Amino acid sequence: MGRYITGDIERKLWFAVQNSNAADRFGVTGYEPAYLEYKFEQEDLEKVQEELKIIEDLIEENNIKKLNEFFEKVNGYNDQIMIEHNILDIWNKYKVDYADYLLGKDIERCIIETGQCYFNAEI
Repeated sequence: MGRYITGDIERKLWFAVQNSNAADRFGVTGYEPAYLEYKFEQEDLEKVQEELKIIEDLIEENNIKKLNEFFEKVNGYNDQIMIEHNILDIWNKYKVDYADYLLGKDIERCIIETGQCYFNAEI
């Protein structure tokens, strides 16, 4: 069963990797009915970009590039496929941060394009 984010951002949270409250990391805390609601405003953009920079420094640009290239090529993944593409160690070390990074990039893009970003994350 998957959990989804709906609203200005439509995406699936990474199964067994990403918590429903992953967007808390970017400076706005969701509140909890049956889902977390997030509303990022233009003034939150700086905090989002600061956290993205922290994640970029942690994972490193080259590793982000390798992960991006891998996920652009494959539609599913497991350890064996990742071994074949020589990224399993990177994935095991940074999978939560990478999943959150992609969410943060979606939040950043949404704020830049619309001035705000509102979405719900299923719990």
